[in-house]
Amino acid sequence: MTAMQRLALAPGYEISRVIRGGWQLSDSHSQNVSNDPVSDMVAFADAGITTFDCADIYTGVEEMIGNFRQAYGKSHGAEALARIRVHTKFVPDMARLRTIDKPYVRGVIDTSLRRLKLEQLDLVQFHWWDYAVENWLQTAGWLEELRREGKINRIGGTNFDTKHLGAIRGAGVPMSSMQVQYSLLDRRPEKTFIGYAAKENVAVFCYGTVAGGFLGERWLGVAEPRAPLENRSLVKYKLIIDDFGGWALFQELLQALAEVARRHGTDIATIASAAILARPGVSAVIVGARNRAHLASNLKVSSINLSAEDHRAIDGVLARSRALEGDVYALERDVAGRHGAIMKYNLNSEGKDKTA
Repeated sequence: MTAMQRLALAPGYEISRVIRGGWQLSDSHSQNVSNDPVSDMVAFADAGITTFDCADIYTGVEEMIGNFRQAYGKSHGAEALARIRVHTKFVPDMARLRTIDKPYVRGVIDTSLRRLKLEQLDLVQFHWWDYAVENWLQTAGWLEELRREGKINRIGGTNFDTKHLGAIRGAGVPMSSMQVQYSLLDRRPEKTFIGYAAKENVAVFCYGTVAGGFLGERWLGVAEPRAPLENRSLVKYKLIIDDFGGWALFQELLQALAEVARRHGTDIATIASAAILARPGVSAVIVGARNRAHLASNLKVSSINLSAEDHRAIDGVLARSRALEGDVYALERDVAGRHGAIMKYNLNSEGKDKTA
């Protein structure tokens, strides 16, 4: 079996460099999800993918992971259970931002603890939709108070840009990681964020490495899709492709990735994720998985060593692409823009999941 790379983020805190994402397990993405998600999680953990990503807004997923942890501890023992890490999120609705107070934050954290069957959350990743609503810094401070109380081990973030991550850390909140959208199509983190994170020892977890499935054999050699697309995730990443340089250039990238994949005996998605995991400053990549069907490929992500020839083939296409505008997540924060217009900003009240 392919060995999974592991990374120590701090003394006593180690993760697998491939993280299993939980968004696709949520209630609104129930199609093609395993009938036995706990057994699937056990299979991932036994194979070496021992880090799991979820969120307060991923309906039902924290409970699933809580059930998995309970079952895994009974079947594998305390030592094996101690290797399992669960990274959840705190994502307040945009409509709620102006009225958030400390009791609200405590209530969300307590709910996550109950769902996950934990006495202390491993990592809480804080997301904030609108920087113009200025109590984001105060809210980060409340999370830090809960960390000091022992309810949280580590505080991280989701989609904060370089400037605002720096402000939070400058205020004394030890933001130790950031989850960002980063793929061969969307390289915004390379502008300033990756360098800052490396300097400040902030772990970088990358989602969207396969662009909602666009970076896969399904789309190689096919005509450009027209609206309506199957789901909001595809709509989101099709906009990224348009900004990257359009469908023709995207096809060239797929062709280059297919050739690299052939040399390594794998598929396009695995190479696309491996290429990001190999980038400087990247700690881990998050793979979306409804079940264990692609577990073998997920395991390969951390073991593939791209050659100089592989990098030349990929970089030759990227050199002709356009850079997306702004820092991390800037396009998505513009509610009136093309990218922001398709986002769901009030996911708790709507009972739906976010695009990831």
